[in-house]
Amino acid sequence: MNFQHIPTVEKADFQLDVAIKKAHRQAEKLRQQLPAHNKFRKSQQIEKIKVEILCAALIERLEKIVETFPRVDEMPPFYNELIKITIDIDQYKHSLGAIAWVVKQIQHLRKKILLGMKNPKDALTLNVLRKSCYGRCASFVKQIGKDLIYLEGCRKIIREYPVIKTSLKTVVIAGFPNVGKTTLLYKLTGSKPEIDEYAFTTKGINVSYLTKPGEGRKKERLVQLLDTPGTLNRFNKMNNIEKQAYLAQQLLADLIIYVFDVTEPYPLDQQEKLFDVVKNFGKEVLVYLSKTDLLDTDQIRHFKHEHLSVEQLKEKMLSLL
Repeated sequence: MNFQHIPTVEKADFQLDVAIKKAHRQAEKLRQQLPAHNKFRKSQQIEKIKVEILCAALIERLEKIVETFPRVDEMPPFYNELIKITIDIDQYKHSLGAIAWVVKQIQHLRKKILLGMKNPKDALTLNVLRKSCYGRCASFVKQIGKDLIYLEGCRKIIREYPVIKTSLKTVVIAGFPNVGKTTLLYKLTGSKPEIDEYAFTTKGINVSYLTKPGEGRKKERLVQLLDTPGTLNRFNKMNNIEKQAYLAQQLLADLIIYVFDVTEPYPLDQQEKLFDVVKNFGKEVLVYLSKTDLLDTDQIRHFKHEHLSVEQLKEKMLSLL
């Protein structure tokens, strides 16, 4: 899923300013087009267009907010859990509901005002009705001012979610920080993310793909690889990026590759404890031993877990298809 399409949620005053300016521009165009001999008829049409355009502009802008933000209950499990740990779901739903309520109020108000403008007593009545519409609309939009601000904060969080294709077979690369997970991703796929030399190198989930050409007319098929941020095995104290790694292993993985580094940037007993946690997800787990070029033969021979080469891992991954 990709959440980059969610538009910026502007503040209440901005929403009103844009709608009012649009209404006045359209009214001015109409003023120049209509003949001057029937001033009352001209005034009636101008005041009506102001009401129609103002309401339509506000409805369009507010509906776009409601429509483009994801519906929590319709999201795949990974994103459903991710949104719950990064924002206040109750407030999120309340704010979207409040905006939807304002849309309905403006729709009802527009219908009522335009009905009153059909057979007005005089030009003054038209002016009063139009001003009433403007005032009520401003009141409605300002009522949701805090909701608009809150949803803009949510948008900034949601747009940073990793773009993951939840329908694909998925392999998650797991292990402690700085043990060689991103390097392994490059060896498996040729995708070369930027790597820096410090712990928690991966600041988010790196996504890459291993392709398997289709036979005949079949399209090529993909295995999705997720290089997850290193985690220190303390879920309650994890930051949101670390929790993404945990959720990816729990909810997305068809296969997990666990990376051990016996040069011990982290003590081997801690790596073993995290390995036990990963195995408890109930997924097939393969082991990869990184940085073997820095190890002597005895260190590799005495490593207690059966581990696979890059080519063996590729073969196993493609067998998922």
